[in-house]
Amino acid sequence: MARAFLVVMDSVGIGGAPDAGQYFNGDLPDTGANTLAHIAQACAAGEAEQGRSGPLHLPTLDALGLGAAVAQASAVPCPNLGANGAAPIGHWGAARELSPGKDTPSGHWELAGLPVPWDWGYFPDETPAFPPELVAHVCAAAGTDGILGNCHASGTAIIAEHGAEHMQTGLPICYTSADSVFQIAAHEETFGLDRLISLCERVAPYLHAMKIGRVIARPFVGSAEEGFSRTTNRRDFAILPPAPILTNWVQDAGQKVHGIGKIGDIFSMQGIDTLAKGEDLHLMEHLHSAVDTAEEGSLTFANFVEFDSLYGHRRDISGYARALEWFDRELAKLLPKLKAGDLLVLTADHGNDPSWPGTDHTREQVPVLMALGGEGGSAGPLGALNFADVAATVASHLGVPAQGPGRPAL
Repeated sequence: MARAFLVVMDSVGIGGAPDAGQYFNGDLPDTGANTLAHIAQACAAGEAEQGRSGPLHLPTLDALGLGAAVAQASAVPCPNLGANGAAPIGHWGAARELSPGKDTPSGHWELAGLPVPWDWGYFPDETPAFPPELVAHVCAAAGTDGILGNCHASGTAIIAEHGAEHMQTGLPICYTSADSVFQIAAHEETFGLDRLISLCERVAPYLHAMKIGRVIARPFVGSAEEGFSRTTNRRDFAILPPAPILTNWVQDAGQKVHGIGKIGDIFSMQGIDTLAKGEDLHLMEHLHSAVDTAEEGSLTFANFVEFDSLYGHRRDISGYARALEWFDRELAKLLPKLKAGDLLVLTADHGNDPSWPGTDHTREQVPVLMALGGEGGSAGPLGALNFADVAATVASHLGVPAQGPGRPAL
């Protein structure tokens, strides 16, 4: 029986979606955003030299068809990708999202076969950002007489601004972004990690009723003197998908589903048998282990978030390029371990162009690269895809009935 490995390279977009003009960073529409091409251009121009040097070097991804997918999605030049003239050895295409949004839940739900059936709730980009009724609800749940923040903010910037006051007063730091999200930051020691997690869990139903997609616990450590830093003990409380998704389809067929990274949080553990979390470095170890040991008929669904969280939002082009090149080297080790009949799918959930003004995601098309273990030369273009076609393809490969709108690409 076949196995499938679905890997999301979080935020690795390849060019503005047809409706990018309807989405904004501040007052600037996302038209023209291109996460991968703009990183490649900066590298080729010698503008991404921190911790790496020279043109963007992604030979493994490019061999699978990444450069060809970029060319399909956009006419924007992408230096050093697709330049060797060799035909890709994988199946490749570019996918667009139908759901309204450019956020993690929208992208992942649709990749899992469920376009979002409603408009997400968002908070206005003003201060205060939250309605008084919500603030009162959070204060009651936290046992405090107020909150800090109450605005749109970068997670690292807001703990630098309010971390010391938070430690002195015990007030939780609450903030949001252009995504449908409510985030609570608190110090792991003075506020308490368990207390923070419990607080987020208690207020999540209230936020979900407002169609806010996620409530995120953002723990941090440190001091005003030494500086503050976020830890890996983040927890997301996401709205439950309102219908079965790919993980349910596979599990309901009696086959195993293994989550790696944010997958458990994004889908509220729906249809997931095991979950491994941690930094991307450790998640890659889990992915290698899954390729070595996963059961026949199983789905391994992984998300590598640090492209987005550490480099896209922080507009760190060098860091993003380093992460891509690290991923490419790891992929070169992974591909030879695929067994005959295995399917590896590499894709993304949205863009986050580090060259773009602002700090939020960008509405982009995403690559879809597919490698079949033991197929020896099976390759070719997949053409224009919808996100839901990814779920339909994985389900078809695993012999599982698909319940969403997608069509198998293979």
